[in-house]
Amino acid sequence: MDIIFKCTQCDQELSVEESGAGAEIECPSCGTRLTVPAPLPPPPVGALNPMASSAAARGEQPHFKVPTYDKAPPPAAIEKPLAPLEVAARHTDKEIKVRTMRHSDHVEVGKDLFDEHVSQALQKIGETNIISITPIAYTHMDLATRAWVTDYGVMVVYRG
Repeated sequence: MDIIFKCTQCDQELSVEESGAGAEIECPSCGTRLTVPAPLPPPPVGALNPMASSAAARGEQPHFKVPTYDKAPPPAAIEKPLAPLEVAARHTDKEIKVRTMRHSDHVEVGKDLFDEHVSQALQKIGETNIISITPIAYTHMDLATRAWVTDYGVMVVYRG
């Protein structure tokens, strides 16, 4: 069982094993030399009432030490991180974006889905966000036939 006592200088609560009774120690808080008191005698058998032996029943007031600083308090150990760029962009005016859709990218198994995909993209962007829609023509080499192919597409400039 431990001997629990307080420093006479700073009221720091200390705990020492029973075998250390009578020994001199140094208070870890203030450095005062203290003699460890003798342990309290155990209560008589059968007369132990846990509620009667509590700190509240003895009328003890808890003594809490609040740290004080002569200067400004030290900086926080954990600082709040800055918001990611995506979050910062959402809270400001919308930026201007460009989406280019090529006709050849929207042909699947002989079906021309270009008009449907462009319509879906425009609906997703929203009419109020569209700045301009510009048709484009481009030429590229078909790798299978090694022939130059001219195709078309659309470039959409919008706020997003």
